[in-house]
Amino acid sequence: MTENWAFVAIFALLSLSIPLIALGMSWALRPKRPGAIKQSTYECGLETVGETWVQFKVQYYLFALIFVLFDVETIFLYPWAVAYGKLGLFALGEMFVFLGILAVGLIYAWRKGALEWV
Repeated sequence: MTENWAFVAIFALLSLSIPLIALGMSWALRPKRPGAIKQSTYECGLETVGETWVQFKVQYYLFALIFVLFDVETIFLYPWAVAYGKLGLFALGEMFVFLGILAVGLIYAWRKGALEWV
């Protein structure tokens, strides 16, 4: 039983150490000579006009989250469609439940006005 946990501990140690080593190496190898030009705000090759801190409407973020939601839905539908011949009618019912839940979420977002780009 303990040998199974040893593999989990080794995997956890590796999964924590690899990103830490990468962060340490990037910190050690980075350029360390800041200057006025390097510290200036850079926006599309042009000097910024006005304030650089601008508040965006929360609707933009909601629109983006809804886009990501339906993009992920497409990713989940593709493997299901590929393996549909092996899965049978039960999988068809499960997919209708999945699509129904997403449709309810879409209708809710639509009624709340999250899809209006104003």
